[in-house]
Amino acid sequence: MSMARWLLKAWYSPHPIWFLIPLAWLFWLLSSLRRGAYRLGVLPVAALPVPVVVVGNVTVGGTGKTPFVLWLAVELQKRGHRPGIVTRGYGGSGQGERLVPADADAATAGDEAILLARRSLVPVAAGRDRVAAARLLLGRNVDVILSDDGLQHYRLPRAHEIVLLDGSRGLGNRWLLPAGPLRESEHRLGMVQQVVIKETPGGSFTWPDALRMRLQADAAVSLSDGTRRPLASFGGKRVHALAAIGNPDQFFASLETTGLKVDGRPLADHATLTAADLAFGDDAAVFMTEKDAVKCTGLDLKNHWYVEVSAHFEPAEAERLLASIARILKA
Repeated sequence: MSMARWLLKAWYSPHPIWFLIPLAWLFWLLSSLRRGAYRLGVLPVAALPVPVVVVGNVTVGGTGKTPFVLWLAVELQKRGHRPGIVTRGYGGSGQGERLVPADADAATAGDEAILLARRSLVPVAAGRDRVAAARLLLGRNVDVILSDDGLQHYRLPRAHEIVLLDGSRGLGNRWLLPAGPLRESEHRLGMVQQVVIKETPGGSFTWPDALRMRLQADAAVSLSDGTRRPLASFGGKRVHALAAIGNPDQFFASLETTGLKVDGRPLADHATLTAADLAFGDDAAVFMTEKDAVKCTGLDLKNHWYVEVSAHFEPAEAERLLASIARILKA
């Protein structure tokens, strides 16, 4: 078991990693001082001429931010808005801040940035400095900026904050890094405008007034020719799967709920895929996430498929969320 997977397993068990507790207190002190410095104006918050909606999390690990941002971008476009998306560009080797075209190289721009650009069809900018990346979007005639992650990037102004949590993992052992999975204490959830919980099989985590989001696997798409097939058409077969995301086991479990018998290969989040990662030594179908698929452009993969996933809400909950954002945009 890799160190990263060992840490995740420990963080989402009931107890903290005891010998890391002093570092967790130090992390709390430093992060609290930094947040307070921005709140009091000691450190300046940048100014942008359009509102920013930050979609982030307080925990380490996948919570469904990218599918949610894609859903939100589509819904805002339906309502006549012109959103742009800013993201960190994890996994990319590119330096500085840059606009990301849909046909960019994932090795340079990062897997999440490419996926956002391809699926959303809105301007996307990536970079470590979220403010500088956001300013690149201003020349693309956007009227609202969606930040994929960046809750703790306090120099980025924000008119609305949305935090996503995983319905199975919740807040883990509720300790801050590195003793637990929290980037900020759970009290931070009381400061944001909305909490959204990603529903998972068997997940029981709740939070007051939280909305529920489910991720739906829409189809399997061939990497070789773009053929689309319902996942049910593979039902009962033994398949391979790989995932370089924050919670690979959840991806494997979602495939198994469709009747597939899955041989899963978890990889580090945003890992570069090698030939060895993609080879399993037989002719069984290989499944991966769409985020991993963007790293395979140009490869000759005959029996590899990615799973296209989209976010869904109950109509009343979707309207409640969009209405709260609409009030901000109107103001």
